[in-house]
Amino acid sequence: MNISTDIKPVTYLKAKAADLLKQINETHRPVIITQNGEPRAVLQDPKSYENMRNAIGMLKLISQGEGDIRNGRVKSQENVFKDIEISLKEKLK
Repeated sequence: MNISTDIKPVTYLKAKAADLLKQINETHRPVIITQNGEPRAVLQDPKSYENMRNAIGMLKLISQGEGDIRNGRVKSQENVFKDIEISLKEKLK
């Protein structure tokens, strides 16, 4: 991967939007858009964006779980299933 091909000025985006979208959807690599030589935005195909969001969500859940373990906020598997069973029985009454 040559990252220099994935950095484009905003003027390129204005002039060649269709070409840029084609590139992004074919390569599945994000493109960094610059303005006055500074990075200002990242363009990414929808599927890659969705995958990234899902991965971030999973990492957040793992991090929260690790925090719960560190702070002693845990239950045994047996107790979890007992609580679920009790809850379901109460709903059926």
